[in-house]
Amino acid sequence: MTRPQDHITAYTSAHREAWKRLNTDWLVEGGFVLEAKDHLTLDDPEGQILSRGGHIFLAERDRAPVGCCGLIAMSDGGYEVTKMTVIPEARGGGLALKLLEACEAAARDGGAHRLYLETSSTLEAALGLYARFGFVHLPPQPTPYARADVWMEKRL
Repeated sequence: MTRPQDHITAYTSAHREAWKRLNTDWLVEGGFVLEAKDHLTLDDPEGQILSRGGHIFLAERDRAPVGCCGLIAMSDGGYEVTKMTVIPEARGGGLALKLLEACEAAARDGGAHRLYLETSSTLEAALGLYARFGFVHLPPQPTPYARADVWMEKRL
């Protein structure tokens, strides 16, 4: 039996449908409603993230997209980690960690002083990963997401 080949790659327009599908699937799986901000980001990742100084990374297994994560450039010079997911069949193999590492490397290369994220307290596995990666809890922040009830940052 051969081991699957996993790697992290930067988003290209060829990933557009995978980006939308991966994120729609995890939101539905989590019992969440796609909100206005979700639609903007999922329908136009180039305009909403990349053209504004952000980044998107895809986790691929045997050249098929199985996960993703975006970085939105923030006005304070930091980056918001957004839309992070790995499909259920590919979880547990370290791909989420590799996505976070790619995000941190891109943020550091861009001179960022922090990574920021908003998430839901129902996403226990993600919260554990973020804490192990060095994120700490923040007090509530303004958010466009009804599902967000946890705010975290990692100082770089």
